[in-house]
Amino acid sequence: MTSISPCLWFDDNLEEAATFYTRIFPRSSVRHLARLPSGDAMAAEFDLDGLTFRGINGGPVHAHFTEAVSFSVTCKDQSEVDYYWDSLVDGGEESMCGWLKDRFGLSWQIVPQRLYELLSDPAPARAQAASESLLRMQRIVVGELEAAADAAGRA
Repeated sequence: MTSISPCLWFDDNLEEAATFYTRIFPRSSVRHLARLPSGDAMAAEFDLDGLTFRGINGGPVHAHFTEAVSFSVTCKDQSEVDYYWDSLVDGGEESMCGWLKDRFGLSWQIVPQRLYELLSDPAPARAQAASESLLRMQRIVVGELEAAADAAGRA
């Protein structure tokens, strides 16, 4: 059976990263950790909420991530947005429109399901107002999106 899994290249902190991520996401675990004779981690396979990742400690030559690749976490409500945002940004940095970089430099999008619903609202003014509200946010706040859409709907 063919499967596709992301493979992440780390300088030398693969084991720390796999542990960090598996503590955040439910139904997650490190499945396999291959070590060098020195005892240092060489490669790993880990599951994050049902998605298999592979990782290697490949050294500093290519060990940097960019926003060109990110992982999107769709959240059911604001409490999930807050949990994933706070957990993943710890030691990292906030960006705009629900994007952040974690402590390893990996980019994540933390997105409430409600955002997709508001952006596809059949009333163009409501969708536009939600979109404009989003563009002013770092962490996405569902209540602010809904308030903007509702205000546009009354206008």
